[in-house]
Amino acid sequence: MNRIHTVALWDGDADRGPSILEWATGPAGGVITGVQPAASGEPEYSVIPGLIDTHVHLIGHAGTGHADFLSWPLTTRPEEQTLHGLAHATAALRAGVTTLRDLSADDIQFSLRRAIDEGVVAGPRILAHGMVSMTAGHGDLFTPAAVTQRKPVADGPDECRRLVRHWARAGADGIKIATSGGVLSVGDKSAWRNYTAAEIDAIVDEAHALGMPVAAHAHTEAGIDAALEHGVDSIEHGTLISPAQAVRVAAAGMTVAPTLLINDRIAAGRAGVSGEQAEKALDLVHRRDALFRAAADAGVDFVLGTDANGHHVQFGDQMEEVRLMASTFGWSASRALESATTRAALAIGRETQLGRLLPGFAADFVVLRGRPWLDITALDTANIVAVVSRGEVVAGALP
Repeated sequence: MNRIHTVALWDGDADRGPSILEWATGPAGGVITGVQPAASGEPEYSVIPGLIDTHVHLIGHAGTGHADFLSWPLTTRPEEQTLHGLAHATAALRAGVTTLRDLSADDIQFSLRRAIDEGVVAGPRILAHGMVSMTAGHGDLFTPAAVTQRKPVADGPDECRRLVRHWARAGADGIKIATSGGVLSVGDKSAWRNYTAAEIDAIVDEAHALGMPVAAHAHTEAGIDAALEHGVDSIEHGTLISPAQAVRVAAAGMTVAPTLLINDRIAAGRAGVSGEQAEKALDLVHRRDALFRAAADAGVDFVLGTDANGHHVQFGDQMEEVRLMASTFGWSASRALESATTRAALAIGRETQLGRLLPGFAADFVVLRGRPWLDITALDTANIVAVVSRGEVVAGALP
């Protein structure tokens, strides 16, 4: 039995005050066995659940020096890409992020997830969604036309069903689609339609029939409408969500990952982005914050999703994203923390296992200085004392 004595504990829902946290370790991973009140006093350290980032892209350059964002995946062998993905995953873990959901996965991420789950290498929990993209869609336009080795695409309802089944067989936890164009994809506009109604119906129906949730990339009102009308499970970005759509999203209990940092940085021309990419992001961002604030006030369940890729947003920027969410949405510190713990766990379908510090839940937590549920500025990697994942200390040292 493992135990931390007398820490201030926020369990994902409420401040439990000075507490004793106990957990067990084993082949299946660590599980919390008890949370008990401790003697009164003012503990030096706090404990919160490990953060959950619902939208990342693990495969990208993680080494020293510079690598071009678009060309690096095309010129780097899959075996080498796997190692870079592991480096990104462990960087996130050291920064207090114990669960990641990759939303453009293939055999590299599926293999990495299995290796971590089997204890071959240490890393955070990973969920991986296969992407179903149309020809010339957002997911297809990261590869230049002259490059023949492209990610798989699907056109027409039957081919869409086939690609969903392909990802299910490969081991995907879910499916990602685009219902609008993108920002970093080359040659499109965010307003471009991605997929027809019949194709989206086929994708969502087939994914749900195989027990897989569907996450929909959507920046525009039209893209958000398509996602809503066809019953996807989460909206990624949701940048231009209208007041009427916000009411529908909230009523449906659908989560939205707002990906604030990455779009701000692209709009500002940072990280070597092209003029086309900066212009597309700026067109979205200058209208975004007022719409997001109104959507939050309407009850939209925004959750932590950074779009971290190791280039524009690092695997370690998640706490900065949560702080930005708090200021953008006018949230209390505790509501901001919920977006990265309990609410994020619900978004990925792991609400009975992750995101809370209660008996029977996973022993994934962060020990840090300060009380981030009272003052969100305390949610900072500089304040991390230790990170525990699957019951094992993976960064720092327990007090």
